[in-house]
Amino acid sequence: MTPWLELGRQVAEDVRQVLAELPTRSERETVVGTGMGGDETTALDAAAEAAVVRRLEALHAYGVHFTLVSEELGERAFGNGPLRVVLDPIDGSLNAKRGVPYFSVSLAVAGGPAMGDVVFGFVHDFGTGEEWTAVRGEGAQLDGRPLEGPLPHGRIEILACEATRTPLIADVAPALGELAHRLRIMGSLALSLCHLAAGRVDAVCSLKPARAVDIAAAQLLVRERGLAVELFEDGRFEEAPLDVVARSRVVAAATHEGCARVAAAIS
Repeated sequence: MTPWLELGRQVAEDVRQVLAELPTRSERETVVGTGMGGDETTALDAAAEAAVVRRLEALHAYGVHFTLVSEELGERAFGNGPLRVVLDPIDGSLNAKRGVPYFSVSLAVAGGPAMGDVVFGFVHDFGTGEEWTAVRGEGAQLDGRPLEGPLPHGRIEILACEATRTPLIADVAPALGELAHRLRIMGSLALSLCHLAAGRVDAVCSLKPARAVDIAAAQLLVRERGLAVELFEDGRFEEAPLDVVARSRVVAAATHEGCARVAAAIS
């Protein structure tokens, strides 16, 4: 087990403990502030991030230097060095607050400040218990086994739409009707990208701009499977900054041509 995989599993357990300590909707969704990304911070968001930060403080105490990039606190340096740990303690937080079992913890490790620098990705699904991982140049895994089997192809039977609201779906529905046979709107961009890597869906799009914390880990699984992911409005994907400021709409599909088709539909 690599040190980063061990860290990912420890982080997932930390968040699981927080979920047990805040079992009800009323406990989880109390607003306690505003995160650095500009969104409301709920009691669940704050407690989950605090638990993970304590874990990372212990890691730093053993001499590991890195910069944490996290949804609520923004950036925090743990010593000097180029490493970045990019964290979303709960991706799909609305599902988590309501008790819908489709949300995840997402953790990526990068050797530099851009998306192309990500070398390790970890996503844990708290609904199914599935563990999704990728190491750059070494492939993607599900529950410790290499991701294999059929990949998405040119025909888009299932399109997963994330980071969206009802009016945004209404706006693009006519174009999507010509593009995809079925839609899935499940509530976790990280998990939907993982499902693309497994061939469970054929394409993914975010109708609202997403942040690096939402996609940094899962995009590595997509790319390690030889699939395409793009920020179609904001330049080269590999150059996207790993921070909490930049926001871009994301498309992912079997090929870059497939990405272009999805991008055209939601534009």
